[in-house]
Amino acid sequence: METKEAFRIALQSLWANKLRTILTLLGVVISVSSLIAVMTLINGAQVYVATKVNRQGANVFTISQQPSIITNYADYVKYQKRKIISYDDYRAMKQECTLCESVGAMQSTTGLVVYGKESATDVGIRGYTAYMPEMQNIDIAEGRSFTEADETHASPVCIIGTDIEDNLLKGADPLGKEIRVDGTPYTVIGLAEAQGKTLGHSQDNWVAVPLSAYQKTYGTQKTLVIYNQGPEGADHMEAAVDQARLIMRSQRHDRPGQDDSFTIETSNALAGLLGTITGYFGAVAVAIAAISLVVGGIVIMNIMLVSVTERTREIGVRKALGAKRADLLKQFLMESGTMALAGGAIGVILGVILAKTVTLLISFPSTIAMWSVFAGLIVSASVGIFFGVYPARKAADLDPIVALRSEF
Repeated sequence: METKEAFRIALQSLWANKLRTILTLLGVVISVSSLIAVMTLINGAQVYVATKVNRQGANVFTISQQPSIITNYADYVKYQKRKIISYDDYRAMKQECTLCESVGAMQSTTGLVVYGKESATDVGIRGYTAYMPEMQNIDIAEGRSFTEADETHASPVCIIGTDIEDNLLKGADPLGKEIRVDGTPYTVIGLAEAQGKTLGHSQDNWVAVPLSAYQKTYGTQKTLVIYNQGPEGADHMEAAVDQARLIMRSQRHDRPGQDDSFTIETSNALAGLLGTITGYFGAVAVAIAAISLVVGGIVIMNIMLVSVTERTREIGVRKALGAKRADLLKQFLMESGTMALAGGAIGVILGVILAKTVTLLISFPSTIAMWSVFAGLIVSASVGIFFGVYPARKAADLDPIVALRSEF
């Protein structure tokens, strides 16, 4: 029997029992669609993180009171007991880190911003030193960024995100306008380029003021995050990080042998950590999908056994007319493989739709990984063939005389 003929007979058999075929495919469809959806979202997150790291630069590292990602409550409590990163720490780093090309610092909170009769709550309020917007990869679309003079004199000036322009200024030219940030007046000197949304949260709903002006309003008792830009090259970068660590340990009087009382994070290390976390999610998703595929495969095997029983007389007729054992094996394996492959194809389509729906609803980045699409199709077809072997062998081994006597 030719493969084309076996495929045609398989399609006819599946079409003749449409409802049973659809119900049989559900297990494969659900497992493949969940796998494709999760892998698409994870791949999107990895691409997003890599893009952010590349844009910020692999030679930027931060010094903070605690890590960006904390995985358990005990660590959180431990980090909260550390001394804050103070303005004196920033000043020492700026003066003594000879291997750092530039040093900046920031603080942040949320507050109320008012312009005329318009107001916005839960706006991100950032205190920046000079050059911090550039180090955070914020491009100025209109106006200018902060200068050393703005920082030194605590100038009442600010840079705004596009949400402030759209919601408060209603599209008017923002430069020179006066807004009130938690009651303090600031003159807009710059408008940042739009950065879009992440996980449904806008990245443009913020106002930045000079750090010295920020501390006038909010005080100096909250921790800073220090940004350091090291030289290009892994060896030079490592030397800059080591020098920054020595400066901080000396500034904060960390004893020899004692753990650092601060956290240094490089862009590559953070990207690696996030990649590891998303990798764990991916492994869990693959494991769950594998279990679902096994269940789907067992369902396919059961249905194929039912099909063999129902078609016993047909099998006897085929054998009596000269059908070989290999022909029957091919026919039933083609039928189970086609069924599973169809389920895999439907699952791929539904998985992509699901991932893109999540992106539309909460702006979670998603990128279709073509390898996962091919893997889903190949694995689903393989499951169908694997679990179709036993029913196919049972059909091929039927005695034609016994089969012809069957009442089915």
